[in-house]
Amino acid sequence: MASIRVRSRRVLLPGGKECPAVVEIKNGVIAAIHRQNLDQVSWDPLTDLDAGEKLVMPGVVDSHVHVNEPGRTQWEGYQTATRAAAAGGVTTIVDMPLNCIPPTTTLEAFHLKMSHAKTSCHVDVAFWGGVVPKNQLELRPMIRAGIAGFKCFLIHSGVDEFPHVTEQDLHQALQQLQGTNSVLLFHAEMELPSESQSGGPEQVDASSDYQDFLASRPKEMENNAIELVAKMCLQYRVPCHIVHLSSADALPIIRDARRRGAPLTVETCHHYLSLNSDDVPQGATHFKCCPPIRQKNNQEVLWQALKDGDIDMVVSDHSPCTPELKVLEEGDFMKAWGGISSLQFGLSLFWTGAKKNGMGLQDMVSLMCERTALLAGLSHQKGALKVGMDGDIVIWDPESTITIQPENVHHRHKVTPYSGFTLQGAVHTTIVRGQVVYQAGSFSEQPKGSLLLCDADQRRGPPRADSHL
Repeated sequence: MASIRVRSRRVLLPGGKECPAVVEIKNGVIAAIHRQNLDQVSWDPLTDLDAGEKLVMPGVVDSHVHVNEPGRTQWEGYQTATRAAAAGGVTTIVDMPLNCIPPTTTLEAFHLKMSHAKTSCHVDVAFWGGVVPKNQLELRPMIRAGIAGFKCFLIHSGVDEFPHVTEQDLHQALQQLQGTNSVLLFHAEMELPSESQSGGPEQVDASSDYQDFLASRPKEMENNAIELVAKMCLQYRVPCHIVHLSSADALPIIRDARRRGAPLTVETCHHYLSLNSDDVPQGATHFKCCPPIRQKNNQEVLWQALKDGDIDMVVSDHSPCTPELKVLEEGDFMKAWGGISSLQFGLSLFWTGAKKNGMGLQDMVSLMCERTALLAGLSHQKGALKVGMDGDIVIWDPESTITIQPENVHHRHKVTPYSGFTLQGAVHTTIVRGQVVYQAGSFSEQPKGSLLLCDADQRRGPPRADSHL
């Protein structure tokens, strides 16, 4: 593997140190970071990259991505998903165990998924497994095979082949996970007892009004589920993680569980930070996701929780489907598939909001690189510009803007609620293990990504003083 050097007046090093530097990558790994006498560093203008005044920082690690291959590759696939990732400065994704067919709930299905991914990825890919009823004996073999951790649903997942778990199923799974240093991720929504909904909003079968859909997924569904997650986490002391938090009302539950010693982490998503329910047009089903996008005041509390450290990371929850499943012509929120495609635009979405909310570049690295890598057991090689880490870099301009249009969307399908948005932060170059995979609108001719198998001895890494992980 060839060597490459990247030079910039603005290199973001660990601890938020932005300074002139040359990052030297050999055999895919950062071999040196030169911060002095830069004019004396060996340089080949034919192969090395001078980023000038553009910012150089670690590639984004998106730990919540649905690729859907095999089985639903018409929704998305490794080739298109990882191209979109590369165009957005994402150098590593962690693929969810659904909505592929078969779901990644057995060792055999994991091997099948890897066979589909191995020659198609433009960025590096790790994998989550799934916890479903009666698969608890599959969990340890999948850990030994390199699965990063596991995800479960406490409510119907949207696809019948990935059933949700009961509390008894969770006891069985968490007993298997004790002592493994693995992590269990929760889609934290639960159906409410019918009597608790009496006097509340009437449930409707069809509606083009977003408020009807929002009323059908109230905050109580999340809050109750997170209470259960906190209880199980405290009982078994297995690391647990809440995916895509949308209800700000659940934050006190999370804080209380942590005070009592629960190894509990939580993420939120770009759509909860960038969109709010008041701005969803009539029949605009491309805004539908579960849990739903909520009100502006709820969003403001989520931003404050990020600043306070109550939310550990920000991810895309890239959940694509075919345009037909969004029933755009009907505009029926109750019928449409729930999921938002944003993998390519996460860096720009977050930076646009972060600037408005008093957050900086180091916050971005912590929330979108370091902590996501740590969650997935990749912190020994991903998420920071340090000697010995993988040579994963994004070169971008925080001051430039991009406007999202169908012609510059690299996901398989162009349906996104962000169409027409002008965002702050333009990605110029993405480097994976020292190889340029994206530059100024063009991709490498051949996919250069690798499949990442997590080592049980390195999974999740040591706790950090500034993180709940």
